[in-house]
Amino acid sequence: MDKVLRIKILALFLHMGCAAILFGQDAPTAAASLLYTAPATEWMQALPVGNGRLGAMVFGHPSGERIQLNEDSMWPGGPDWGDSRGNPADLREIRALLKAGKTREADSLIVARFSYKSVLRSHQTMGDLYIDFKGINTVQEYYRSLDLGSAVAKVTFRTGGYEHSREVFSSFPDGVLVIRLKTNDPNGMDFDLRLSRPEDQGRATVGITMPADSIIRMKGMVTQYGGMKNSQPFPIDYGVQFDTRLKVRTSSGKLNAGNDVLQVRDAKEAVLLVVCRTSFYEADRYEEDAANALVKLESRTYNEIKAAHLQDYSALYNRVSLELGGEDADSLPTDRRLERYREGQDDPGLAALLFRYGRYLLIASSRQGTNPANLQGLWNEHIQAPWNADYHLNVNLQMNYWPANPTGLGELQMPYFDFIDRVLERGRATAREQYGMSGSVVHHATDLWAPAWMRAERAYWGAWIHGGGWAVQHYWEHFRYTNDTTFLRERAYPALRSVAEFYVDWLVWDEELDLWVSSPETSPENSYFSEAGIPAAVSYGSAMGHQIIGEVFDNLIAAAEILGLSDDFLKEVIAKREKLHPGTLIGADGRILEWNKAYGEPEPGHRHISHLYALYPGVTITAADTSVFHAAQRTIDHRLEHGGAGTGWSRALMINMNARLLDAVSLRENIRKFMEISVAPNLFDEHPPFQIDGNFGFTAGVAEALLQSHEGFLRILPALPASWKTGSVKGLIARGAVRVDIDWENGALTKLALRAAHRQSCFVYYQGKRVKLILPAGQPVVLNGSLLVEPEN
Repeated sequence: MDKVLRIKILALFLHMGCAAILFGQDAPTAAASLLYTAPATEWMQALPVGNGRLGAMVFGHPSGERIQLNEDSMWPGGPDWGDSRGNPADLREIRALLKAGKTREADSLIVARFSYKSVLRSHQTMGDLYIDFKGINTVQEYYRSLDLGSAVAKVTFRTGGYEHSREVFSSFPDGVLVIRLKTNDPNGMDFDLRLSRPEDQGRATVGITMPADSIIRMKGMVTQYGGMKNSQPFPIDYGVQFDTRLKVRTSSGKLNAGNDVLQVRDAKEAVLLVVCRTSFYEADRYEEDAANALVKLESRTYNEIKAAHLQDYSALYNRVSLELGGEDADSLPTDRRLERYREGQDDPGLAALLFRYGRYLLIASSRQGTNPANLQGLWNEHIQAPWNADYHLNVNLQMNYWPANPTGLGELQMPYFDFIDRVLERGRATAREQYGMSGSVVHHATDLWAPAWMRAERAYWGAWIHGGGWAVQHYWEHFRYTNDTTFLRERAYPALRSVAEFYVDWLVWDEELDLWVSSPETSPENSYFSEAGIPAAVSYGSAMGHQIIGEVFDNLIAAAEILGLSDDFLKEVIAKREKLHPGTLIGADGRILEWNKAYGEPEPGHRHISHLYALYPGVTITAADTSVFHAAQRTIDHRLEHGGAGTGWSRALMINMNARLLDAVSLRENIRKFMEISVAPNLFDEHPPFQIDGNFGFTAGVAEALLQSHEGFLRILPALPASWKTGSVKGLIARGAVRVDIDWENGALTKLALRAAHRQSCFVYYQGKRVKLILPAGQPVVLNGSLLVEPEN
């Protein structure tokens, strides 16, 4: 049969719900699947599965399958690197240098006194599972897919006239990675199983044993002999201990264990169960827990494990659906679909697929009780990953969670909150020891052990004090989306207050300006030409710094009012907020200034757009303030004119800002650029190399184009691209705990359904028309395209 025809038939089966013929039960619809007609030959083509803690990348090779394994606590070292460097006297010296205009000296001193330089301590791969099949040579009718609706990766092909299939998923309820291998060949399958892990600087870090004929065990410790601290080699020979176990179950095959290889012969079906337990989570019990995890699964059939997985996963994934049209492209393999798009053919359905993929990846890399998604989410094949695959707090970690509340996944932020609570706790020691201040300070990056200290070789990318200030915005926004006053009282208010306490001490009074100013400051990863004409990073005030401080103060004041709290500290916050340096100064050229003065820029097209924090993800630059709103647009135009948004995450940030500026034309252009430049064959975001934040930022940007609620009312279809002519979205969440369903045709709203968790009044805005509604608790209110309430049926 012709290959193209075969793909079209496959797509037809998928649309008809008949894909069980090809893929077994619970097959995906094509529109909700990544589909390929060849195995992955490199990591950025492999398909990810995960349960928040345990993940895998599936390559799908017929004869030599590689399944690269990950666990989210695989880190070297421990929490004993201290909490600070430097002291309050150092800070006074740096401030004096800035006042004297000695920026070069300030840049050098802030790193020399405060920073741990060249920190190399990376999240690491858990290793690899290799499945070496015997007798598989010529292959026909090969398909590889990732069904986003079921979170199952699948491979099917024919060889020797017989069908072979594989299914891989990672179950959150049972904490296990599951692989089912199946054939209708009457002679069954012959294959060998191996577990391995890359060496660390030439040192083996694992031991392989065979505790039973059906089990392979890989036990070791995460080390990093190539690690570094403060520019000095630091041979980390301690870290998280782990116990990985693979068990094979087969009713028809024969098992033979020996020489670190488990042989399976004559099996028509085999189920592989992979578990991993670590000392980070289970302390001294991790080996016992790894063994018990397999024991608990002994009475569970494959179908029972899969059913529990599907029930758990679908309860999250099915909360939101998005349709943008373009179904004619659903029959194409995903890599070909990307190529066609890059050749100039529009494909709104591809944007919908990438939106769904972002939600899938968040569910797969962040679940209650796990660590938060890192720079690579969960999936990392390295001993030393790019940028350590750690937690960057100057945009990247926050971007990972931008889509959580708007797309119905708010509870998946709990790992983020748990982690930031730990960082803020250590940040109290950093603030006290390093700066002589109360409250908590967090710099631009951290890792599993939650240090809050500065890490940078150069001031322009690390001498930044607002990691905590930006991080706690998510606590306040989570409350705004949920109206959960218990969360506000017990989690959000303490976090906001800890950072506000630091800012109150940090600000310096400027007698000439008659304002409170933040100093020393930086604008993340950017620099300016000082008045002496030399590049500088450390400054006397910055737009982003003042915007974040103002936001923390505003949110704390609002939270206190809701909770009925008042004390002398809050009065001090209110007083300093009233006299805080403004964060949105407009320069002579109509742009928002990045620093307190109109300095020249060595890199005018810089990937960060930090001085527009107040536009997005902040909420204070809105269309209501025409002058600042237009200045924000000029600022973006200037960045792009000079080659800005070159990285994947930066382009995703730009999409969100386009949406906030109600600029559907630019949003469409930046979506195209994102897909043309920053999307890998498996749809992972390319920085390059891989960073997952762009995936999450893209999903958030699509949601922001369809619904906004930050201004105190609902904007419906505020930045709908012209190419998304007809479509629908169900289940988006607006602030106030309101579920929103939207349908449109030919670019115009046809139906709007709102369902509030709590009775409330609500303003809705669409194309110049604004209406006020009373939303009852739990009951839908349906409006037509003219925002008239439809009568109940």
